[in-house]
Amino acid sequence: MMNLEEILIYGFVALISGLILYYYLRIKNRQSITTEAKVTLAKEEGLYEPVSLHPYIDLSTCIGSGACISACPEKDILGLVNGKATVVNANNCVGHGACFHACPVEAISLRIGTETRGVELPHVHQNFETNVKGIFIAGELGGMGLIKNSVEQGKQAVENIVPLIKKNSNIEFDLVVVGAGPAGISATLEAKKNGLKTICFEQDSLGGTVYTFPRAKIVMTSPMDLPLYGKVKLFDTSKDELLKIWQDAISKNDLDIKENTKIEAVIPQANESFKVVTAQGDEYYAQTVLIAIGRRGTPRKLGVKGEDKMKVAYRLIESERISDKKILVVGGGDSAIESALLLKDKNEVMLSYRKDKFSRLKPKNRDKIKEAIDTKELQVAYNSNIVCINDGTVDLTYSDSEEAISFENDLVYIFAGGELPIGFLKNAGIEISKRFAYIVKKH
Repeated sequence: MMNLEEILIYGFVALISGLILYYYLRIKNRQSITTEAKVTLAKEEGLYEPVSLHPYIDLSTCIGSGACISACPEKDILGLVNGKATVVNANNCVGHGACFHACPVEAISLRIGTETRGVELPHVHQNFETNVKGIFIAGELGGMGLIKNSVEQGKQAVENIVPLIKKNSNIEFDLVVVGAGPAGISATLEAKKNGLKTICFEQDSLGGTVYTFPRAKIVMTSPMDLPLYGKVKLFDTSKDELLKIWQDAISKNDLDIKENTKIEAVIPQANESFKVVTAQGDEYYAQTVLIAIGRRGTPRKLGVKGEDKMKVAYRLIESERISDKKILVVGGGDSAIESALLLKDKNEVMLSYRKDKFSRLKPKNRDKIKEAIDTKELQVAYNSNIVCINDGTVDLTYSDSEEAISFENDLVYIFAGGELPIGFLKNAGIEISKRFAYIVKKH
């Protein structure tokens, strides 16, 4: 039998253990309540449904360690509910993949599309070659975005291209690279390293490519290895700093990159080479082609009168150089909001949106635009549409009236999304299929 002292000791230990368990469960319960509230808010704001690469959590495997939450560089993408990880603001996920690497029990896979919303993807083999022999795809278009992933894919694609190149061929180029983003630049560097005759085309400026990234800051959890340049670690890096890295790598290695040159068609030839045709009608011939363009493809146009004027743009670069202008920003997504906020301090800005309220905005953008509206730092024309762009004015109509209202205007920025390059790919013979909850990356 235990004596009184032993009973008191065991009782004390049991009490302490009970208190620890109580407070642990209380904290877990609070975490669940907080996360559930965030999920509810995300659903209301249209941020719960993923639009690109995102984590999928196997609840039967998850042990609720929280390692995925700690590893994610973004805020409120993941949370814990009843001791299990859950996706909160899936719309804001940019697919870093840090969560999937951090999970100690391999409960996370990276997917694109959901069970109900499919995503059109080209058929790409493990060596990055499509169903068309000699045409390769790397980067975001194949389902894997992000800088490090795209850089690695561009490099690996060229490693698979090198053995296919016929030496002493009379064809103009060994490789044509379409797109000068992370995958395209990496591929062009790797091609240079392997002595391939290569040319790279970018439909925008190099800066335009960089500035389409979905975050003002670029975050990577591990270094990227850029061919002929070395390892680059990006931690909380601005887009300007990233652009300098690209420019430095390009200039040091004398890469042949044709900016502001859109590729209209890639046409297979009888001799198993390809004719690459630009929007200007120029033709180039190559043994192989690597397509490294983004999923957004070409900026979507509104199709209104005057949209071809020089005052119209579809991306904002060097906003600090624009001042004392009357500017109309068109769109209701994060790109439009962020651009309007950048321009408002030195200009008179009006934001035109076809709906009666903003949705699917990042929380910081939602708060900032509300503050700017409340303080009258910019105007918002809800339920409005552009009908005509003139030299010194722009005409808008509102949903409650067909009569156009004219506003003085110097510049128009249109953020209406992008058109997927599906037609471009199909015309080259590349097969496209809709994938549902497609697993892009697993342990």
